[in-house]
Amino acid sequence: MSDPAERVAPRRLLGLAVPALGVLAAEPLYVLVDTAVVGHLGAVPLAGLSLGGTLFTLVSTQLTFLSYGTTARTARLHGAGQRAAAVAEGVQATWLGLGVGAVLLVLAQLLAVPVAELLAGPGPVADAAASWLRVALCGAPMVLVTLAGNGWMRGVQDTVRPLRYVLAGNGVSAVLCPVLVYPVGWGLEGSAVANLVGQSIAASLFIRALIVERVPLRPVPAQMRAQLGLGRDLVLRTLAFQACFLSATSVAARTGAETAAAHQVVWQLWTFLSLVLDSLAIAAQSLVGAALGAGSAPRAKSIARQITWYGLGFGILLGTLFAALAGVLPPLFTADAAVLAVVPAAWWFFVGLQPVAGVVFALDGVFLGAGDAAYLRTATILSAVIGYLPMIWLSLAFGWGLMGIWTGLSLFMVLRLVTLLLRARSGKWARVGAVRAGS
Repeated sequence: MSDPAERVAPRRLLGLAVPALGVLAAEPLYVLVDTAVVGHLGAVPLAGLSLGGTLFTLVSTQLTFLSYGTTARTARLHGAGQRAAAVAEGVQATWLGLGVGAVLLVLAQLLAVPVAELLAGPGPVADAAASWLRVALCGAPMVLVTLAGNGWMRGVQDTVRPLRYVLAGNGVSAVLCPVLVYPVGWGLEGSAVANLVGQSIAASLFIRALIVERVPLRPVPAQMRAQLGLGRDLVLRTLAFQACFLSATSVAARTGAETAAAHQVVWQLWTFLSLVLDSLAIAAQSLVGAALGAGSAPRAKSIARQITWYGLGFGILLGTLFAALAGVLPPLFTADAAVLAVVPAAWWFFVGLQPVAGVVFALDGVFLGAGDAAYLRTATILSAVIGYLPMIWLSLAFGWGLMGIWTGLSLFMVLRLVTLLLRARSGKWARVGAVRAGS
C-alpha cells in the first residue's frame, strides 16, 4: 500500500486534468464548427477541407513531442524548485517550434499540390485541399508554439491559462470562419484564414506568457538538441500509432461502405474518449515529473499507483455508460439500417476496452512524465507489429471485417497494457533528479 502522505488530493488531480481536457477537446470542437460552415459550400469544398484537415492534423500530431516532451523536462525542474530553468525549457521549445514550423510553411507551398493529388488524384478535390492547406500551414509555426506553450505550462502545473489561451484563439476563429467564408466571399480559403488568425492569437498569448516570466529569451542550441533527443522517440511512437490507425481505416474502406461507415462511427467515439482519458495522463505527467525532480521516487511511484487506479475506475465507468447507450448513440450518427446492423461488431470491443484504455493512458502519462520515452517507443512499436497490424491485414485477406479490425485493436491495447504494467512493476522508470540521466 502507498503512504497516504504521498498521495495527491483528488481535487488537485482534477484541477490539472479538467482544464487539460478542455484544451484537448477545443480543437476537435472547432473542427466540427469549421466542417459545418464549409459543408454548405458543397461537396467539393467539404471534401477538400476533409483531406486538407487530415494532412494538417497528421503533421501536427507527429510534432506533439513539443508538448509532451517539454512537460517531462519542465516538470522535473519545477519539482526541484527551479522555476526559471523550467520556463527556460519552454523558451527553447518555442524556438524549436518556430524553426520547425517555418520549414513546414515552406514545404507546404512546394508540396501541397503533389501530396493532395497523390492522395485524392488530380481534380477539383485535390485543388481545393491544396489551396486550403497552403493557407492553413502558414500557421504551422504558431501551432507548434502553442504546443510548446502547453508543454511548459503543464510542467509548472498550470493548466488553466493554456485553456484560456486556446479558447480565445478558437473562439475568434469560430466567429470569423462563417464571416470570411460567406459575406466576405473567400469560400474555403476563408476557413483557412480564420484558422490562421486563431492560431496566431493563441501563440501570441503563449509568447507573452514567456516574456512576463523575465527569463532569457535567446536560443540555446544544446538545449534544443536535448529536446529533440526525447522528441525522436515520441515521433517514432506516434508513427506506430498512425500506421495502425490508417491501416484500420483503409481495410474498413476496402471491406465495404457499410463497414467503413460503421467503423467511422465507433472510431470517432473511441477517439473522443481517448481525449477524456488522456486528460488524466496529462495530470500524471506533471505530478510524476515534479516528484522525480524533487528527488522522491517513492512519491512518484505512489502517484503512479493512484493514477493507475483512477484510470481503471474511470475506464470501467465509461465502459458501463456506453454499454447502456448501445441502442441510443449509433442512430444519432446514421439512420442507415445497413450501417447500424454492422456497428455492434465493433461496439462491444469499444466498450470492453475502456478499462484497459484507462490503465494504459494513465501509465502513458506516468512514463511520459518520467521521461521514459524510449521504453514507450519500443513497447508501442512491438505491440503494433505483433498485435495490431497483422490482424488488420489478415482481416482484409480473410474477410473478417470489423470483428478482425477491432480484435487487432484489442490485441494492441492488451500488449501495451502488459508491457506498461511490467515496466511499472520494475520501478526502473523512476529516476530522480532535475534532469533525467542521459537527456
